[in-house]
Amino acid sequence: MSSIALPQSRPTPPAPRTTARAVFANAPTTAARSLYFHIPFCFHKCHYCDFYSIVDTRDRQDAFTDRLCRELAAIAPWAVGGGPLRTIFVGGGTPSLLRADLWQRILATLHDRYDMSAIHGAANDTTGERAEFTVECNPETVTPELMDVLRTGGVTRVSMGAQSFDRAHLKTLERWHEPANVAKAMETARAAGIARQSLDLIYAIPGQSMDHLRADLAHALALGTQHVSAYALTYEPNTAMTARLNRGDFTKADEDLEADMFEEVIRVLRTAGLSRYEVSNFAKPGAECRHNLAYWRQEQWLAAGPSASGHLAGNRWKNVPRLDDYLTIDDDGFAPITDHETPDFSRALRERIMTGLRLEEGLDARSILSAAALTDLSAAERLSEAADDAVSQGLLAPNAQRWTLTDRGFLLADRVASTFMQCIA
Repeated sequence: MSSIALPQSRPTPPAPRTTARAVFANAPTTAARSLYFHIPFCFHKCHYCDFYSIVDTRDRQDAFTDRLCRELAAIAPWAVGGGPLRTIFVGGGTPSLLRADLWQRILATLHDRYDMSAIHGAANDTTGERAEFTVECNPETVTPELMDVLRTGGVTRVSMGAQSFDRAHLKTLERWHEPANVAKAMETARAAGIARQSLDLIYAIPGQSMDHLRADLAHALALGTQHVSAYALTYEPNTAMTARLNRGDFTKADEDLEADMFEEVIRVLRTAGLSRYEVSNFAKPGAECRHNLAYWRQEQWLAAGPSASGHLAGNRWKNVPRLDDYLTIDDDGFAPITDHETPDFSRALRERIMTGLRLEEGLDARSILSAAALTDLSAAERLSEAADDAVSQGLLAPNAQRWTLTDRGFLLADRVASTFMQCIA
């Protein structure tokens, strides 16, 4: 009996990757006044970090720069129609690890493709009221040459990753820099003419005491920075820090101590003239990070580079967080994306509540209630009741016009925001 050859099943071909071209296709070309781009390279992966970064062993800085410049050119039409860029922020990774000559190519692309007039107009404006261009820096990779290149290219602000000035705590975080180099890096930036500077700190590090925290804050203030971002250590999934915690290598800071540290950060910085304008961000008047305010106020921004997230005409998306894909999948400059969310009024309102409550300025109550009524008449009633409850608990200031968190409310900002967001269908 002869055998019958059955047809072999063919594997289903993978679905084509979506590129940003589809997102941009129906978006107006006058919307975005802000730009974020991501440089993923690091010389070491800090154990607490869950941002996309790589220790690149294949020396792909040149290839990445070429690809990034193509993407910046592709998305530029969605910024040039409505006036000059008002904010640019470069994160990572370690943007200051990129070679100075490659930075020159990126900056040349920005000037060729975008209206940078407001950025350059703000170059000598220490208040940052007009525009800003921020680059994140690691103290070990700041050089006079790089700072000169950045300043000439329009950079007005650097964000320096200090995290702590205590070697033991830096070791716990697996953060590789010499504490004394923070001051040197900031002075190098100032000498180049970059006057606006921010400093990042982390607290509630295992083994950190209140006195250790006060010492870190004193060091930060002694450097003359106008802006401090102070974050409680979080244990993100799939980070080395969380794996070490689960192994029992150390014990998390006590919750009560963490809350006390949060209040001490507020007290010390407020006394020094740095007001809290967002849960974890403090600045002297006029020195707030304008780019981050654009995020928290739900404005629109363009995004470039692997893992960069954008917001345009109600669309939210994220570029693929993988350098190999970013380099090889090139749709006339547009990048492959993931996590695309199409415009949705209710979602946008929930996001507006979530980020707006984190700001010291809070939310316009009437505007939020009016928007909630458009989703569901009962949603406005639920929100109003939630606001009344928050006031009675001392979490929200008793102001019918504006919803602003109290100091106690900021301790529980995520809980308050979650309660309010659940009122929206």
